[in-house]
Amino acid sequence: MKLVRVGAAVLNQTPLDWDGNRARILDAIEQARAAGVSILCLPELCIPGYGCEDAFQSPGLWRTSFAVLQEIVPATRGIVVSVGLPVLHRNSLFNSAALLVDGDIVGFVAKRYLAGEGLYYEPRWFKPWPEGAVTEVEFDDLHYPIGDLYFEIGGIRIGFEICEDAWVANRRGGDLAGRGIDLILNPSASHFAFDKHAVRQRFVLEGSRSIGVTYVYSNLLGNESGRMIYDGGALIATEGEMLAAGPRFGFHEVYLTSATVDIDATRMSQARLGSRRPNVGEDPLCVDHRFVYPEVAPEYRPSPRPGGGSTDVEDDDGKIRLDLPTWERSDPLDYEEFSRAMAIALFD
Repeated sequence: MKLVRVGAAVLNQTPLDWDGNRARILDAIEQARAAGVSILCLPELCIPGYGCEDAFQSPGLWRTSFAVLQEIVPATRGIVVSVGLPVLHRNSLFNSAALLVDGDIVGFVAKRYLAGEGLYYEPRWFKPWPEGAVTEVEFDDLHYPIGDLYFEIGGIRIGFEICEDAWVANRRGGDLAGRGIDLILNPSASHFAFDKHAVRQRFVLEGSRSIGVTYVYSNLLGNESGRMIYDGGALIATEGEMLAAGPRFGFHEVYLTSATVDIDATRMSQARLGSRRPNVGEDPLCVDHRFVYPEVAPEYRPSPRPGGGSTDVEDDDGKIRLDLPTWERSDPLDYEEFSRAMAIALFD
């Protein structure tokens, strides 16, 4: 077994609250380190905040975002962390996730599919990254890879689906399937809507099952900018089984959800997939970086607690997938969600 502890943090960020946003990111990293997490996924655009709207078109915003990123980098000693921020390249702004490894910026993955319907206006501020394109971006005379990348960090291959990348028919994970990916990180800013969390669970589970990987999903929380309510709800799944689900509508500013996963098990799962078509040649999309993972003990998952305050969800095969608070499984779920959404919106 090759065991690794992974985590997803839910953050209550505020647009342009540089000090507060940085403090919450650093808090999440410290909580992850204390929990033994080696790979941590943070939400989409969590450095400036997702709801900056036309302020994204200010040069000061993306410059300050990178300055804050540099302040966060030293805190990533001994851990792998993805952090969201906008990146300007060749006079176009890209919604990006930076991968930080052991105190280094390893590279930037740029979002391929932009959300432009309903409450979302990403095409107003960002450009979609061209499929398969890879180049370099310069900050302070230093060059970093950016594009349609994935990473081999200490022998573990990490890919990205940034929010909308997972919601489209031609989801990014399809391209990652043949590249021997072990782990997919999904940093998101997915607002609350009735029945939407069930959809998130389905694409996380299906992504982990169809590709044979571990899938880590993080989200924002709270009434970030007055327009949208985010319900949190981090998710971690492997090979079609939900290992962990974080709380929704919480009143804390940081929630960490973590689980121990077996990389060898997912690799053998991919080896058994008859539909998988591997890419066995040299791959310019891969960025390699050294990292040493600590030893992790196997994680015991207890059986359901009789009469406990939570309800376990079982699939048709009877396997336990989630341990959720009782209200998440109640019949009037819409009423519960509405009450909790309004409470956190007014509180925040």
